[in-house]
Amino acid sequence: MTASEQYRTLAAKLRAKARNEMSAVQRAEWEHLAQCYLRLARQADENSRTDITYEPILRTRLGS
Repeated sequence: MTASEQYRTLAAKLRAKARNEMSAVQRAEWEHLAQCYLRLARQADENSRTDITYEPILRTRLGS
């Protein structure tokens, strides 16, 4: 399962939790969190289409 699929699965679970919530405030919070996971899924999709390799910059010792 890809990262975007995992995020979408979590979003679906949160939406289901929101549907069963009695409190309007809590329901809105679950929905907001689900939207955040869907945003992460879209970002993961975009990232998977790029061919970028992250190579961290190694710090040298001070004074070297």
